[in-house]
Amino acid sequence: MTITDLQPSAIWNYFYQITQIPRPSKKEEKILAYLLDFAREHGLEAKQDKVGNIVITKPATPGKENIPTVILQSHVDMVCEKNSDVTHDFDNNPIETIIDGDWIKANGTTLGADNGIGVAAQLAVLAADDISHGKIEALFTVDEETGLTGANSLDKDLLTGSILLNLDTEEEGEIYIGCAGGKGTKAYFKYKEKDVPKKYFWFKVQVKGLRGGHSGSDIDKKLGNANKILTRFLHSITRKKYGMALSEIGGGNLHNAIPREAYALLGVKEKYKEDIRVKLNTFLAQVQEEYKHTDPGLDIQLESVQIPSKVINKKTTEKLISALYACPHGVIGMSYDIPGLVETSTNLASVKMIDNHLVEVGSSQRSSVESQKEYVVNMVSSVFELAGAKITHNDGYPGWQPNPDSNILKHAQKEYEALFGKSPKVKAIHAGLECGLFLEKYPHLDMISIGPDMTDVHSPDEKMKISSVGKFWDFLVKILENMPAEK
Repeated sequence: MTITDLQPSAIWNYFYQITQIPRPSKKEEKILAYLLDFAREHGLEAKQDKVGNIVITKPATPGKENIPTVILQSHVDMVCEKNSDVTHDFDNNPIETIIDGDWIKANGTTLGADNGIGVAAQLAVLAADDISHGKIEALFTVDEETGLTGANSLDKDLLTGSILLNLDTEEEGEIYIGCAGGKGTKAYFKYKEKDVPKKYFWFKVQVKGLRGGHSGSDIDKKLGNANKILTRFLHSITRKKYGMALSEIGGGNLHNAIPREAYALLGVKEKYKEDIRVKLNTFLAQVQEEYKHTDPGLDIQLESVQIPSKVINKKTTEKLISALYACPHGVIGMSYDIPGLVETSTNLASVKMIDNHLVEVGSSQRSSVESQKEYVVNMVSSVFELAGAKITHNDGYPGWQPNPDSNILKHAQKEYEALFGKSPKVKAIHAGLECGLFLEKYPHLDMISIGPDMTDVHSPDEKMKISSVGKFWDFLVKILENMPAEK
């Protein structure tokens, strides 16, 4: 069985086509060209703003002209993560999909169901001739995953609708009415290259096998952070006894993904070669015990390497490792307003050696309370400032304040109950949706967010439940078909 054999065929056929189009964040040209071609082929009006966002408009079904205009919205880019043993060019290669029972996943890479299934649903609605609805504006935004650039730069006159259905959440049977705001913090350590010390044992330590996950929706699952685990080991051998020297360090990639892998290339005095092996084995047993329920695949490997050409100066090494060790990661606080909702968190996302003798440390902070967001941003910044690093921040994005009295929420609840004989859960999410930015540009919008079941997004374990896609599609169609007329 392949994707195109799945039902309902309308949405699955478009999802298949989307998997064949490379669409990394900031490199969405191919999917945008596909969308404009789609509009021309179906005789629909399409507009594109200066950053690339596209709106395709479909007129109301005859007799439905008095229904309020509904905006259907998804983002076109995807997180591009793969396992280290997988060869895949995200700029040019299609996603190779696998059907496993009631789940669809990719072959060692992210699937891109976040948010490709939302895009597929929009296209299926636009192409359908058997769905009765009011005027539709299908908004496709760019670069959501690396900074919400599209939503942040959305033209204020691009949309006319009063209701927005965001199709970017990951739990069927749940309607989201709020999300956290976020901000990114980067720290830069300037280092000097030094000559390699003599009579040293040189080796590479790699943290592998972690699940990874979304730095918002998965931050409370006690998943391992490869950068933190690696740093714990490095910190334990920075004492003078070992004379530890660091040549390379790296881990993680994207600000919104919990890092799955990290490594360091380092050396210790030759006489401590076997001590280090024993120490690592002991440490591995300890952390495997800690994460046996949430990250059972955790492994740390040590292999000897050739003598490097240079090492990082000792003072910077010590400050870098101490700062990474002290930097918080995970849940900072839970919400008192919504039981079970993470209010504030931070993700130690990436460590990279870049040009000009710099080590760049990337992190992201989230909170549904603006003052708490700034608090955790300053907390993280202070750790790195005390270590002498230079700090930068991105502009961040606002949260989406829940509105339990929303008219579109009440309508959606009614339709879900009629379809499935039970009430949907109404929730907020500790992840960054574009809805808060939409409200800044269009404060009159009434919004909800829905989607099918997905797990492990932003990691190569990402998968989507096939049966939930049909329910998501039926729910979306009923919301549109039974939308009440404007009063």
